[in-house]
Amino acid sequence: MYDLLVVGAGPYGLSIASHAAAAGLNLRVLGRPMASWRDHMPPGMFLKSEPWASNLTDPEGRWRLDAYCATQGMTARHAEPIPVATFAAYGLWFASNAVPPVDERMVSRVATHPAGFEAVTEDGEVLHARTVALAVGVMPFTQMPAPLRRLHPSLVSHSSHHSDLEQFRGRDVTVIGGGQAALETAALLAQQGTRVRVMVRADRLHWNDVPPAWQRPWWQSARLPHSGLGCGWRNWFYAERPGLFRHLPESVRTRVAATALGPAGAWWVRDRVESAVEVLLDRDITAARAVPGGVRLDTVSLTGGPLTLETEHVIAATGFRATLDRLGLLSDELRGGLATAADGSPVAGRDLESSHPGLFLAGLLTASSFGPAMRFVHGATFTATALVRGVRRRLRGTPLSDASPVRVGWSTAEAPSRARC
Repeated sequence: MYDLLVVGAGPYGLSIASHAAAAGLNLRVLGRPMASWRDHMPPGMFLKSEPWASNLTDPEGRWRLDAYCATQGMTARHAEPIPVATFAAYGLWFASNAVPPVDERMVSRVATHPAGFEAVTEDGEVLHARTVALAVGVMPFTQMPAPLRRLHPSLVSHSSHHSDLEQFRGRDVTVIGGGQAALETAALLAQQGTRVRVMVRADRLHWNDVPPAWQRPWWQSARLPHSGLGCGWRNWFYAERPGLFRHLPESVRTRVAATALGPAGAWWVRDRVESAVEVLLDRDITAARAVPGGVRLDTVSLTGGPLTLETEHVIAATGFRATLDRLGLLSDELRGGLATAADGSPVAGRDLESSHPGLFLAGLLTASSFGPAMRFVHGATFTATALVRGVRRRLRGTPLSDASPVRVGWSTAEAPSRARC
């Protein structure tokens, strides 16, 4: 019987595991480390977040991104984007140093048990734990525009389904969306010779500015403070005070979680898009159907009337929506008993505990409770600290496992293989 099962081994799961191990909990971590970063992003992508806001978290703050970059002869600098491949390698380095060995099997089912919970792995092993932390990332929650949902995957895919865009070389592709994923995907496609266009519902693209210098006059910092989500006091509140965000009215929280930090491209991808990618603004897809050679899209505009175009493939870079009904790994009984917010996401209490005692939530699942920071790596610091505190509170009065304390700082022989910068 474990004190804690951590389901998921991305930035949130690994951060939770590091704090739980340091707290002496008997835990098991399941999932392929950094899977979404390693398997669902094509080469050439960069982190949009600042390097200093992209740390996984351990209690002593030893295993930071800048420390990893130093081991590779690199420097993590403010306003200089980090390659996604570097960040994925950093996550593996963190896992090998700050976390007990990860069981890379996936969890297929989590259900209640008289002593807490049982989890079934993909090969059928049953594990028992007093508490569970769901850190499943974003992949279960891909969002696809309704007109595209019935088309075959050979014609329509989500941007997160691609670890390699080579299959689209020399073809005609339409990317749906105006955020970073859409714009950077389009830039990479254009760079390799794909005929690509971006279709956006908004009447213009939005671009983030180059962040101001880290060292600034005090009055500039006071007016527009830096934060893990960008400059300004509002972003600072979202990034640095998620515990206070939870006390806002639910209607405000769900609205902010859905609309704050809306679709925008990073400053460093702007030239690559504007010089090489066709952009169709103010376009909403009303229908899509397969035709010989690809897909026909029917669109409407508030200002330009209807437009029909044909393309060989559609990539929907339309984000993620974390609703309870998509948590298919939870048993029907457990899922059906969880309280939900107005947006369909499960409610997370003070220490990120769901309405079912002992079931804790992390990452995108908690954005409507704790704010936009939970959509980014930056939110892992608050989450790991608060969630492990909540687990200990839940276990209080129940003896912790008498297993030997969990050791962190694993030898090279125990560490998983990892990519190099």
